[in-house]
Amino acid sequence: MAITSLHSKPANAPRFRLCSRVIAGFSLIPDSLITLLARFSIAAIFWRSGQTKISGLAIDLVAGNIHVGWPHLNESALYLFKEEYRLPLIPPELAALIAASAEHVLSVLLLIGLATRFSALGLLIMTLTIEIFVYPDAYPTHGVWAVALLFLMAKGPGRISIDHWLIRRYG
Repeated sequence: MAITSLHSKPANAPRFRLCSRVIAGFSLIPDSLITLLARFSIAAIFWRSGQTKISGLAIDLVAGNIHVGWPHLNESALYLFKEEYRLPLIPPELAALIAASAEHVLSVLLLIGLATRFSALGLLIMTLTIEIFVYPDAYPTHGVWAVALLFLMAKGPGRISIDHWLIRRYG
């Protein structure tokens, strides 16, 4: 058994200092970068989901596919809301229309950072509805969505947003 004095440094001190520096570096990650990534990621998820529910308008900027036309609910969306996505108290046709509209509108608002906190709230309500009434076993996925949406609600959209510009310009 080795005896060490009170003034000697433990053998793992260099590793501890390195670890502390790395952890301190994590705190330098700007909130604006995190909020931008959260906004883009959640918007992409809900936009793509909304795109599966409509025909006549197809926009996928990542893949470079753009077809501009008058959007309307497709038959597969109506079928899913009648058979698989059944919600209490809301007729399937209305639920499909509300979901497709909200997924598109709230995604665009999140992406540009306009009414971000309220858009995130709307998508959080959709996420909770999906979790409770449609896919209750998908809580790991919905939990990640909820974390990103709650972060946006709590912190706002960050500096790269229309909300930030409006607040700076008009107070």
